[in-house]
Amino acid sequence: MRLHIVDGTYELYRAHYSKRPSHTTPSGQPVKATYGFVWSMLSLLHDRDEAVSHIAVAFDNPIRSFRNRLYDGYKSDEGVPEELRAQFDLVEEAARRLGMTVWSMDEYEADDAMATAATRWAAEVDQVRLLTPDKDLGQCLVGDRVVQVDRMRKRVIDVDAFVEKRAVQPAALPDYLALVGDSADGFPGLPGFGAKTAARLLESFGTLEAIPDDPQSWPPKVRGAQKLAATLARGRADALLYRKLARLVCDVPLKEEFKDLAWNGVPRVRFEEFCREQGFSGLLRQRPGMPPSA
Repeated sequence: MRLHIVDGTYELYRAHYSKRPSHTTPSGQPVKATYGFVWSMLSLLHDRDEAVSHIAVAFDNPIRSFRNRLYDGYKSDEGVPEELRAQFDLVEEAARRLGMTVWSMDEYEADDAMATAATRWAAEVDQVRLLTPDKDLGQCLVGDRVVQVDRMRKRVIDVDAFVEKRAVQPAALPDYLALVGDSADGFPGLPGFGAKTAARLLESFGTLEAIPDDPQSWPPKVRGAQKLAATLARGRADALLYRKLARLVCDVPLKEEFKDLAWNGVPRVRFEEFCREQGFSGLLRQRPGMPPSA
């Protein structure tokens, strides 16, 4: 038995920026992103290899979270196209009409809900599958028990694959990002720290706090160690803040119990009603046999 946790915000954005033709409701409202999300979820829900039995989808709604109060430069909803922003509530309703549990995040982020679910219910299933290529979820990986799935590239990322790419253990990812920065989330890291240097230091010392100020104690062959050590000594407080931004919250107060995540099929009547309202009837015509009765 598996638990599937979907990054709904990623799926929505991917659909919006895809090459799929634009789509509007009968009243003329742009709903390309929601249409694409529904198409993608139908593919997942009826994929025999995935064998979905328990599933939830997490959304950022709005984009801002508690992290924006910690750091002014953290990612926000600035620049989000209005036609995409207007679908945030609609796509959540679409997920509910598909019979999926929905987590709409406000104070926290969708990633926090996903991390919480992976932590809370990993022991209940054979595998937790985090359906997102977002690197931040790498910190949640546990052997082959908790994995990421990049559906677009048809790739499963377990701990071995993560370490091969990042050269750090999953638990050290927030420390790693604190040093090298994360342009997607809007924090810069510390000047001069590249991926290889950060990985080598964390391999040796484990955490930011454990990296000594004295470069003589650093592992050999760290280029520019003297200068980097001085940078770290001056910027350690900044790095600790960046780590706090990068570290996912694993105790979000999700109200559901594991049994509440059971997927019992697409509720035909409610889903077909939604399709008529949004002008999505083509989904049913183009995907024979979908959705099943429930």
